[in-house]
Amino acid sequence: MSNSPFDNPDGTFLVLVNDENQHSLWPSFAEVPAGWTVAREPGSRQECLDHIAEHWTDIRPASLVRDMAAAGGTGTGTDADAVRAR
Repeated sequence: MSNSPFDNPDGTFLVLVNDENQHSLWPSFAEVPAGWTVAREPGSRQECLDHIAEHWTDIRPASLVRDMAAAGGTGTGTDADAVRAR
């Protein structure tokens, strides 16, 4: 069994998000790291995982989405050639 606080089924967690719109499950007792903000207040592990699944549907970093759009792609993940062409 893991001793990691991230795996505690009875723990209380937050959902954090960074400037790249990447999401993270985070134990509520731990200090929020620099560069991350709270996107969901404390809840159960499963509630927070559900929040992440609902709100983080595109796991590409936000900067990649912007670069793809600027290169003429749709930013939907189907335009990898547009980014490689830069």
